[in-house]
Amino acid sequence: MTRRNTPQTLIRRLAFPDSVSRAVVTPIQQSVVYASPSPDMLDAQYEGREAGYTYAREGHPNADVLAAKIDMLEGGTGGIVTGSGMAAVTAALMGLLKAGDHVIGGDQLYGRSLRMMREDLPRFGIETSLTDPTDAAAIEAAIRPETKMILVEVVSNPTLRVADMAAIAKIAKRHGVWLAVDNTFTTPRAYRPFDHGADIVIHSVTKLLAGHSDVTLGYVVARDPELTQAMRVFAVTTGLTPSPNECWLAERGLFTFDLRFDRAQANAAALADFLAEQPGVARVLYPGRSDHPDHARAKALLGGNFGNMVSFEIEGGRAQTNALVEAMPEVAFAPTLGDVGTTLSHPATSSHRVMTPEQRAELGMSEGFFRISVGIEEIEILKADFGAGCAAAAAV
Repeated sequence: MTRRNTPQTLIRRLAFPDSVSRAVVTPIQQSVVYASPSPDMLDAQYEGREAGYTYAREGHPNADVLAAKIDMLEGGTGGIVTGSGMAAVTAALMGLLKAGDHVIGGDQLYGRSLRMMREDLPRFGIETSLTDPTDAAAIEAAIRPETKMILVEVVSNPTLRVADMAAIAKIAKRHGVWLAVDNTFTTPRAYRPFDHGADIVIHSVTKLLAGHSDVTLGYVVARDPELTQAMRVFAVTTGLTPSPNECWLAERGLFTFDLRFDRAQANAAALADFLAEQPGVARVLYPGRSDHPDHARAKALLGGNFGNMVSFEIEGGRAQTNALVEAMPEVAFAPTLGDVGTTLSHPATSSHRVMTPEQRAELGMSEGFFRISVGIEEIEILKADFGAGCAAAAAV
């Protein structure tokens, strides 16, 4: 029977034409569903005897390409790309822990990670403790028989304290506890957690890895493939799936990651020194400066790659913070980091707004505390911007 070429035949999908050449740029595979040739073949895919895709929530090519690229950076295998950095944190915590378990977190984790530790995990029967990651003895003292995981950031957000990673890794190994490291701030350019004894690596790909403020993605992988699989199953079940288009954008961002990191890091070092000389600036925090409380540890741990994050504190309160921000409109005042352009954030009104002023003060964050994600602009432009901002604040 001959099929007539009617308008209805346009509904049928056509395969891409064969070609002896290949696309240089990764294609975006937007399809949500994938057709298998037979029930037997679908069985073979789900049972792992054949490679293939079924439903995008369970995986798609663009996520796998991106995961493979970050795997190469981190020395991991089979990493999972998620819809956000917090989705990656969630996959690690909820995918591996159960009621009755205990997890220790650094007391200066990202604000939403802190909220999860304080409010969400306890609702599911998972006990939590928050401890200073610069004090290894305090970490060890917090370990209980039911402790299963330690979650830390190498460089804390936003006070830029440097965790005692060497000692924490030894403690985790001695007690048989998983060490999960959020490597977002440091990136594998400065620190590779698996090389230093970590069991799980987490990223907010949204930040420096993608680098252009146009995607929201995360990544998580474990040294043990069984742990990675447990996190993958949880991520698929709960729909922590990333968008193919955003995975494609993030992969594109990775091509310039090293160049962006090096330029932004050089700018950060110069801007930190400049800020320290400005009127009304009470203190500057940058791990590469000799006056940073953890400078010696940062130097040994990061090998001179101190990153692109700078924090500083001005004298005064809300009037001064408003004056500083309003005097530098070309610098994006936004609760994010890792863009090609410099962004300025105010923890009291963004990342740590859920905390009381007293809680923020305990961590060293006053009303006048700012965090800078330094970008790749010309350094003289940044000096002019921040010079104007500091002068405006000091004049109030």
